[in-house]
Amino acid sequence: MNLSGILVVDKPTNTTSAQMVAVVKKLLGAGKIGHTGTLDPFATGVLICCVNRATKLARFFLHSSKKYEAVLHLGVATDTQDFTGTVTATSSAVNFTDQAIRSVFKQFEGTLEQLPPVYSALKHKGVPLHKLARSGKPFQKPARRVSIATIEVLKIDLPLVHFMVACSAGTYIRTLCADIGTALGCGGHLKDLRRIESSGFTIDEALTIQRLKELALSGKLPEHIISMSNALQQMPEHIADKALTAKIMYGKIVTKKDVKPEQIDVSKGFIKIVDTDKDLIAVLEYTPASSRYSYCCVFN
Repeated sequence: MNLSGILVVDKPTNTTSAQMVAVVKKLLGAGKIGHTGTLDPFATGVLICCVNRATKLARFFLHSSKKYEAVLHLGVATDTQDFTGTVTATSSAVNFTDQAIRSVFKQFEGTLEQLPPVYSALKHKGVPLHKLARSGKPFQKPARRVSIATIEVLKIDLPLVHFMVACSAGTYIRTLCADIGTALGCGGHLKDLRRIESSGFTIDEALTIQRLKELALSGKLPEHIISMSNALQQMPEHIADKALTAKIMYGKIVTKKDVKPEQIDVSKGFIKIVDTDKDLIAVLEYTPASSRYSYCCVFN
């Protein structure tokens, strides 16, 4: 359990996120491994694996922004909104101008109400939606608010459109593809998907299965684990003195007075508390009403 932190992995196609976690767990000989954001088996790219005690930090990565490169296939709609599903409608009217396509894509930037796909891992009364759909009892969850920070068309080779999108957690790229196809009037589905960034970690940092195995064989894989403190790269940091460290270790009340104002804005959200070696001691959340911090997780 001393080996704790984040490992950024490049998930290959035709592998589930759970299978990838099992590979990492075996190569590291870790006690606990968890991932932060499922990728469909056909999708590739950044999968953040939390190792041992860092599994407590998963919540801080699950709700972070993501960035994808994707391919939209126009003129063919499917029940799953991707290429693995059954074709439900086709159209040959896909000879759009580049300007028309880019104009419609631009309409999807900003805050949207998106209907989650009926083929998804979301649950209804404890049952995954994809199981209900495959049993002939599809259930539509209500629309959810998602945010598309940027969407950029990279290449148009009709009927295929290559694009990049930066979005909030919970955004379904296959639903985005289907909605764009509907907006164009021809239908469409997701043909290819690669996550290139998650929680600030990019595909350039991600290790392939082959590289993971090479590093494990040489005994150098632990060197590529990102420390828990560094993994929370976007979270404000406070270096604790002995008094604050003792308070946290004994679960005592922590207030604004315990965090020096010149180091951090104490009135906003989460902060990570580290020692002088930059090892993570705790993650706290400020409560304005009481001027106190609540404990999110503590690491002895």
